[in-house]
Amino acid sequence: MKWVPQDIDMYLQAKEYVDTAVLPLLPVSFDEDMKQTASMTEFITILSIQLERQLKGRLLLLPGFSYLKSVEEDKLVEHLKVWETKILQKGFKHVFYVTSDSQWKTRENDLNGPLIWLPSLPLENMDEQYKTSILEEQVKQLLNIFIQKWRENEEM
Repeated sequence: MKWVPQDIDMYLQAKEYVDTAVLPLLPVSFDEDMKQTASMTEFITILSIQLERQLKGRLLLLPGFSYLKSVEEDKLVEHLKVWETKILQKGFKHVFYVTSDSQWKTRENDLNGPLIWLPSLPLENMDEQYKTSILEEQVKQLLNIFIQKWRENEEM
């Protein structure tokens, strides 16, 4: 389910079945890496939407957590922990973070949920069919990661 009114209505009626929140981590920069961060954000946003389509009814895709790359990492983690706490308090069992920003890998242990890092692919110059094919492959890999993490948590 996406963060749109009609999906939220559906979520509110069936929230006992929706145990997973997905929070895309979306970097923003106005420096020399501006285009790179825009590419990361586009890739993760499209991928997250595709993932939500596959797992509708099991997860809620939250609006992306946009942040300035120039902000100190400790402050970003602190802010993200506020989100995480609220999400878990509201009954979600799982919080997944999806990003193309490799900086987050160093802070993965500070988070309660799995951080899934995927290298960004430059989609802007790709043929539409090729882009769709690549995104489908990436979503298949993501689905496997989600299923694996769900199973690990059930065994605990």
